[in-house]
Parts: sequence; structure tokens; C-alpha cells
Amino acid sequence: MSEETHVGIYPLPYEVVKDRAFLEEHIYPNMQRNYYWSDDFSPHYYIAQAQAGFIAITDTFDDQELLLPEIQFSYALLDFNDLHISRHVKRLLRKREVQLHISSDIVPVAKAIQRYHKRCWLSDRYLQTLLATQAFDENFQLIAPSIRDNGKEVAGEIGYIIGNTYTSLSGFSSRDRYYRNYGTAQLVLLGEYLHANGFTFWNLGQSYMPYKFDLGAKQYDRSHFLKLWYDNI
Repeated sequence: MSEETHVGIYPLPYEVVKDRAFLEEHIYPNMQRNYYWSDDFSPHYYIAQAQAGFIAITDTFDDQELLLPEIQFSYALLDFNDLHISRHVKRLLRKREVQLHISSDIVPVAKAIQRYHKRCWLSDRYLQTLLATQAFDENFQLIAPSIRDNGKEVAGEIGYIIGNTYTSLSGFSSRDRYYRNYGTAQLVLLGEYLHANGFTFWNLGQSYMPYKFDLGAKQYDRSHFLKLWYDNI
């Protein structure tokens, strides 16, 4: 790792992200840095950084779109025994036939996410990278859990399975008042699905968003997360 970008973020090449010994000696212990960058949008790079515990987004610098793999300072992880279901969601699930759909076709949910977020890091190029990873590595699987109404996704997310873990990337929920609480219901139903299918924990990523803790997640520092991560992937 040598030169920095003009914003002070170091590059993270493929040979580094695949070198666990180097990561454990130089990257993971460095609590001054969380973001790195790469111009490698290949599926083998994306999977390697994900398997190393990074969660990548995108940004543009000097008109060049880059991947920004983040090894976070702390993570929100959900132990399924701690899953909390609010009274609003309980009422919704009681009154309406709300079902979770798990699909490997991530495009409809990805397009809904792009429409929902005004500044969306899930760019078309990022989406193409995700699509290129499908069936590329047996220990990496993309899924799009969603709730549908009349054949249309009204709440959903994209995430990936590695080993016995599931990691959320990004999601959306319809702003239509009729679908109020559907986003939270999707999370609850997904938590129940993951629990029923033997997953060890759910990695919800950055630990500053209240809805994750309302769901029952707890905050883990980087070192604690990495121990759990490597024990379960």
C-alpha cells in the first residue's frame, strides 16, 4: 500500500485483500482508517474484499468511479435470539398477508433502491459487478429479500451470504402510506428466515443507525467482529 488519493484514502489491491496475514498485521489493527479504494470492479476482487470483512460502496473522484471497501470501526450484528418485533409490525403481520420472497434475481430490488435514494452508491457499474459475482464462488451468494404486492416489490434489500453469515448492503421501502411499516416487517421476516435456516448472525454493517438496534442488533468493535466473522465464513 503506497500512494494515497487526494482525499487521504489508501488503495487496497487484490493481492493485499487476499493476504490475511498482511490484513491482520497492517490493516485490521489500524483504527485510524476504515475506508480504502480500488478501481477493480471485477467479481473476484469484490468477493475477496467481502470475504475479508469489508463492505464496499462507490464514490467518484476526479470523474472516476471507485469502489470504497470499508473495514468498519464497529458493526451492528444481530443474534436472532434478540430479534425484536414491534407492536406495529405484529399488528401488520396479523391483519395483512405479508410474505417474504427470497430471490437470486437482484435487479428489480436494485432498481427500486436506485429510485428510492437520491444519492445512491449502488450505481449501474456496481450492480453489474454484483451480477458478475453470481455463481462465481460457491462461498458467496447474492440474494434479494423483498415483500411484494400485486407482483411489485414494495420493500426489500440486497445482501450476500458468506458461510453462515448474511450481510445487508442496501434497501428501500415504499413511501406510500398504505405500506407504512412494510420496511420494518421485511427486516423482521428476514431475521426469522435467517434464524430458521441456520445462519449464525446477521451483519447489518455500520452501527450508528437506530433502526438496527430497534430490531435487536448489538454493536461489536472491529476486533470482536473479525473474530466472529472468520469463525463463521
